[in-house]
This record gives sequence, structure tokens and C-alpha cells, in this order.
Amino acid sequence: MSESPFKGRTGLRRIWNALHYSIAGLQAAFRHEDAFRQELLLALMLVPVALLSDASGLGKALMIASLFGVLIVELLNSAIEAVVDRVSLEHHLLAKRAKDIGSAAVLLSLVNAGVVWALVWFG
Repeated sequence: MSESPFKGRTGLRRIWNALHYSIAGLQAAFRHEDAFRQELLLALMLVPVALLSDASGLGKALMIASLFGVLIVELLNSAIEAVVDRVSLEHHLLAKRAKDIGSAAVLLSLVNAGVVWALVWFG
């Protein structure tokens, strides 16, 4: 098995490349994934609400971290869906399972965010 030719990079060049790949991933998610855009919009609206709330610093951090958690899980779910679709577009039980599990992860991250926000606000 051969390694990626990009794995040999080290130091600042590796960090620079990783930054560009990450930005490209965020752009691709924003461009192609409706759910990511919706969750990003929600986060952009709720982060200021968290910052302006009367919650403690830790409470604010938890509220914001829960929103970032949703975005992170959505990115991973979108990556899983893209790989599954790249392998085959035909209906297959394992492809469905992978996509459903990714979707369940997003749902749990959204429930987690709701629970965190409720606990911070209502103690």
C-alpha cells in the first residue's frame, strides 16, 4: 500500500497545507451541504446570544462549544456521505447504515446542544 505523496511534508509547510485543506473543506461544506449552512446560520445567531447572556464564563464556553460540536459532527457526516456516494450511488444496506448512523450522530449533537443550553439557562 502506498502512502499519500502529501504525507511527507513536515514543519510549517505541512501546517500551511493543512490550513488550506481545512479552508477548502469548509468552503465545500458551505457550498454543497444545506444542513451545514443551516447549522452555521444557527451558530452565528446563537454565539452572540451566549456571549451576551448572564451565564458564567464556563456556561458561555459550554454553550458555544456545543454549537461547534454540531458543526463538527455535521462536517464528519457530510464527509461520510460523500465517500459513500463516491463508492456507489446504488442502494445498499451498508451504505444506508453508514448514512443513517452519521445522521444519528448529528441528531445527538443537536440534542446535546439543546440540553447544554437548557441546563445553562435554567440550571
